[in-house]
Amino acid sequence: MTTFSVEQFGCRATQADGAAIERQLREQGCIAAPDTDSADFVVLNTCTVTAAADAQARDAIRKIHAANPSTRIIVTGCYAQRSPEEIAALPGVTHVVGNSHKPQIADLLMTISSASPVVQREDPAPYHAAPILSGDIFALSDVLVAPVLGGEGNHTRPTLKIQDGCNSRCSFCVIPFVRGRSRSLPVTTVLAEIARLVDSRFKEIVLSGINLGTYGRDLSPRVEFLELLRRILSETSLERLRISSIEPLDVTQDLIELFATTNRIAPHFHMPLQSANNRILGAMHRWYRAEHYARRVQLIRERLPQAAIGADVITGFPGETEEEHAETLRFIEERPFTYCHVFSYSMRPGTRAAGLPGHLSGEVIKRRARELRALGEAKAAEFRRSQVGQTLRVLTLHRAPKDDPSQTPALSGNYLSVLIPHVLPHNQWLTVSVAHSEGKNLIARPLDNALVHAGGTV
Repeated sequence: MTTFSVEQFGCRATQADGAAIERQLREQGCIAAPDTDSADFVVLNTCTVTAAADAQARDAIRKIHAANPSTRIIVTGCYAQRSPEEIAALPGVTHVVGNSHKPQIADLLMTISSASPVVQREDPAPYHAAPILSGDIFALSDVLVAPVLGGEGNHTRPTLKIQDGCNSRCSFCVIPFVRGRSRSLPVTTVLAEIARLVDSRFKEIVLSGINLGTYGRDLSPRVEFLELLRRILSETSLERLRISSIEPLDVTQDLIELFATTNRIAPHFHMPLQSANNRILGAMHRWYRAEHYARRVQLIRERLPQAAIGADVITGFPGETEEEHAETLRFIEERPFTYCHVFSYSMRPGTRAAGLPGHLSGEVIKRRARELRALGEAKAAEFRRSQVGQTLRVLTLHRAPKDDPSQTPALSGNYLSVLIPHVLPHNQWLTVSVAHSEGKNLIARPLDNALVHAGGTV
């Protein structure tokens, strides 16, 4: 029996792709291995948003090959699409499959699974050592009827990718080159997949995409993202919907109002900020300015006082001055962000930013990133403290191996990690009273006595 392991890197959309690959392999009769060391095949689903992401994938390939030279390593994802020859030259890699051919991985694995093991040399593999299955994703995007669906990769909260690709050309971003043009799942497909997941007893589903707010603009007739959300609420019995990252200009007053008028959409907005300096935003080719972003934050806080508001921030963009960096720090400090994801600028081949003057030293970028992360952690801690004494509705999650077995992890609608000092089943709604904040978690007392008694107490 052929065994496999899927190793994930990158964003929610990439993770949804990986979940779909795993589902396809299981449907072919393959068995998931407990770890990479014992797998016949390892599929590495890569990211290439930064140079660090590329290095992480290369390091993983080397470690897997060193631990078990007979394991066949298939590398796919954005790094595989951007630089297939570079990956093909790594010892241990037997096939490279770009995003353009990712749906063919299950068939490829079954085709080669009966072949004799590939003998790897100890010396560096030559150029084009591994077969490459990739192509022009821009040409292929027209014939890809829909991005691959995902779901089962997350035990409690499946991610459903409803949109892929991006038509924007942010000067720092390589993703449009490796994902292609924006394209969307038909509404009927989205609704059917949500119904399937609900029938499988999932209670929360996360909608993801590369540029989620552009969903439906490529469909004929055109569909707006807001219309899709309304149809999900009216035509499915999904208990809670959560949306992943969405561009600030797509966070309209109507969208915020929809969130505010239902308890079936998680009060959670993740809007990429990148910078709060307008000159830098212009150089990044971002389609908003700091004042536009600030207005969205204000509207969210007015209608949803307890909502999670998260942001991505890029520090060290070419030419960014100390004052421009300080302006971003002040902007974040003065607004009710509940968390921040900080990225150090990474030059990506082929992007416009790569050719800009004024690239900063690694030391300067690292120091600015530390300052932003410290501020983000302080804002997150402040938000957690504000929840002490509040009543939250949470969804219990699977315990990870490293988790305290006497506690049950859970997630609130406003994206807070909650620990409950009872042994409870996963995927259950629970009303809790927040007792105190401890580290990056809230410690909460359950108010649903019936569920506590059913699950057992410690």
